[in-house]
Formats: sequence, structure tokens, C-alpha cells
Amino acid sequence: MANLGFVGLGVMGGEMVSRLLSKGHTVTGYNRTRAKAQRLIDRGMKWGDSPRAVCAAADVTFSMVTNEKALAAIMEGPDGILSSVAPGKFLIDMSTVSPHYSRSVAAKAREKGADMIDAPVSGSVITLQEGKLSVMVGGRRETFDRLKPILDDIGPKVTYVGDNGLALAMKIATNLSLAVQMMAFCEGVLLAEKSGIARAVAVDVLTNSAIASPMIKYRGPFVLTMPAEAWFDVNMMQKDMMLALDMGRALDVPLPTTAVSNEFLTAARGMGFAKQDFAVVFEVLARMSGVAK
Repeated sequence: MANLGFVGLGVMGGEMVSRLLSKGHTVTGYNRTRAKAQRLIDRGMKWGDSPRAVCAAADVTFSMVTNEKALAAIMEGPDGILSSVAPGKFLIDMSTVSPHYSRSVAAKAREKGADMIDAPVSGSVITLQEGKLSVMVGGRRETFDRLKPILDDIGPKVTYVGDNGLALAMKIATNLSLAVQMMAFCEGVLLAEKSGIARAVAVDVLTNSAIASPMIKYRGPFVLTMPAEAWFDVNMMQKDMMLALDMGRALDVPLPTTAVSNEFLTAARGMGFAKQDFAVVFEVLARMSGVAK
């Protein structure tokens, strides 16, 4: 059993800690809002007063935050993770940020004799709870081999992608399809509905058809009832779409469906839906179609 740290106890991070605790690992955690971590503390997670304290207490420290600004906040400065990394320690960052920025953080960890891998995931809270999460890993192969048994306790599918930053490139390439698929699904539902088919029937048929990816199967029903708490909100989805579009420009890869889907996320923000699950693009398209939600 490993001595672990975890910084960032949001919806996904908190569920990961829960799984790690259930596997018998020791976990010291930190979150900006301690109240969100109380259920984990009640289950036996130790509390660290800062990212620095978490890293100091652990041999392997996970981090999972929303964007580069948040990652810099927990990594840099006197209370940051990098201030207490030391030879023999390992960092596993699961945040979705640009590959370039992730590589710069890994380089700083190595300057202090530690090492870092990027390990973004594909899946949702449901896939995580069901033990079906997919983890992509970028970094030194020997570090991956050493840390893979711990990652196996989070998700059963752990794939080594290549050097640092490449797992993030793979994650961004994966995530652009989430918004694109959801847009196509919404178009299909609305076309069926305006033809005279009940929305619930259209959703049932489509989520059990050839187009039903795992994401469509669990997120498709959101067009009937949105979750009280977003699984992946509009702001988060658009952040990943912008990362994809930036990569597309840098690598000369046209991303036409990504660009169009991104505009609907902008429209969703303009309508006040920024904090709702990105499935709310259905409402944007429904209003354009003259259909009441």
C-alpha cells in the first residue's frame, strides 16, 4: 500500500480518493474548500493544510485541478507542491492543461530530483464509480512502470502514451469529440421532436442505437433532465475545446466540427449556462429551433 497525497478534491478528485482509500492506501488531501473534503476525512483521509504539506507527507502526490491558472496556484510559491518535492518523490498530475505547460512543471520537479507524469483521464463520475475509467500517461517509461499499480486502482485501463505532455495531447484529442458528439445528438433529438416524435422516445432510441457511444449513453438523458450538479460544465468543456483549437493551429490540423461546437458553448455562456453541464447546448439549439425545453 502506498503513501499518497491528493490536491484537488472536486467531483472527480474526491471520487478518486475514495477509491484509493478503499484499496487500502494512505491518503493526505488538500482542497481550497475543506468542507468539500469532510466526507473523505470521515472515511480516513488525512488533511494537509496546504499543497506543500500534502507533498511533504506523501511519496506520490496527485493533483487534479481545473486549468493552468489553478495548477500554477497549487504548484508554485512557498505553499506549492514544488516547494516540497525532493529526490525520490513522484508527482502525478491529472489536470487537463496544455502539453507545453505540463512539460514545464515536470522539468521543475526534475530539477529537484523528483519526477512527474501527466495522467489525464477519459470518463465521468459514473465510469469512475463503475470502475471503467481510462487513464492516459505521459512521462518517462520507468516512472510509468513504477506508478502504474497505483493508477490501476483508479481505472482499469491505464495506457502509456509516450513522453511528458503526450497524454495531454491525447486527452485533448479525445475531449473535442465530447462536444462534437453531443451537438450531433442534440440535432438528432430536435429533428425527431419537430417531426412529431416525443423527446423521451427519441432519446431512448438514440441512446440505444449505433451512434450511442458510452458518453452519449450516460449524457444523452440530460436533455430530458439536467443534473443538479454539472458533471463537466460549459466553462470546463470550452477550455478543452480552446486547447484543441490552439493545437490544431499549431499543428496545421483543421478542426471544423470542433470550431462549430465551440461556438455553441460560447452561446451557452451568453445565455447564462456557464456552470451547467455542457449538455445544455441542447437548450441553445432548442431555442434556435423554436422548441421549448
